[in-house]
Amino acid sequence: MILADKIIALRRKNGWSQEELAEKMLVSRQAVSKWEGAQTVPDLEKILVLSRLFGVTTDYLLKDELEEEEFAEEQDRSPLKKVSLSLANEFLEWRRRAAGRIAAGVFLCVAAVIFLLLLGAATEAPRHPLPEGFAAGIGLSVLLILVAAAVVIFVSCGFKNAPFAFLDKEPFEAEYGVEGMVKERQKAYRGTYAKTNIVAVALCVLSPIPLFAGAAAENALLTAVLLAVTLLLAGVGASLFVFAGVRFASMQKLLQEGDYARRSRRKNRVRETVAHIYWPCATALYLGWSFLTNDWEITWVVWPVAGVLFAAVLCLCNLFADRDAER
Repeated sequence: MILADKIIALRRKNGWSQEELAEKMLVSRQAVSKWEGAQTVPDLEKILVLSRLFGVTTDYLLKDELEEEEFAEEQDRSPLKKVSLSLANEFLEWRRRAAGRIAAGVFLCVAAVIFLLLLGAATEAPRHPLPEGFAAGIGLSVLLILVAAAVVIFVSCGFKNAPFAFLDKEPFEAEYGVEGMVKERQKAYRGTYAKTNIVAVALCVLSPIPLFAGAAAENALLTAVLLAVTLLLAGVGASLFVFAGVRFASMQKLLQEGDYARRSRRKNRVRETVAHIYWPCATALYLGWSFLTNDWEITWVVWPVAGVLFAAVLCLCNLFADRDAER
């Protein structure tokens, strides 16, 4: 009996449809169909998941000469990792604390650029201008300190989130009572989540107003100050998005809904990987262009352009992720 026949037999034995098996495996139904049609072979990682799901050994799945089912040891028979009520409460409490820290880190990154921008403008003040070398030195020092502080926050949160990393990487099942508890918390938090996002959207939409006002000003220092206000408003808006989103996402993650539904997880991992590479590159481009040309009043255009291109990049990533899932 070949692997394709074994998958079909085990799936039917458990009473699962192709769609149900695909959801448990975090792949598309087409991928399962190709496995069962012997058109493609699951990779090693998916073989291990199949072994856990069906409670059989990998030898049984991979060796054609084994016709009789070989069951895994009892401790390995549980197909999915369980999330207890205490673990769910611990995770939600940690993400509640982490939301403020991550939002603060995001704001520090924006504040670093604002401070550097103001010091650069101060070198062109009509009265008592700052020396360019002094302004650049102080500005870069503050930028590195604030960015370093933000990185420490992000890395620290990453380490402390390690015990819950399996929620992103593996299929899991919630024990009795977890879903009800999380839904109650989600219901209680939904109003705050909506209000916070409304305020964040308003700040981001209104943030260009000072920039437009500064475009008509002939005073370079005033223009820089108004640009700094624009960045400040946008930074506060972005921080509010993060603050509300981290907590709400933790509830969605436990409920496996929205962006954290089993079929969406592969796309989420691709998007996160791309974002971790894309935005540091955009920041490096912005800072490099700004320092080389000293045209701070122009180089800000990097951010709206990067935002538009990022959406296009994510669309391409989702397309490739869908194709890969069908294999």
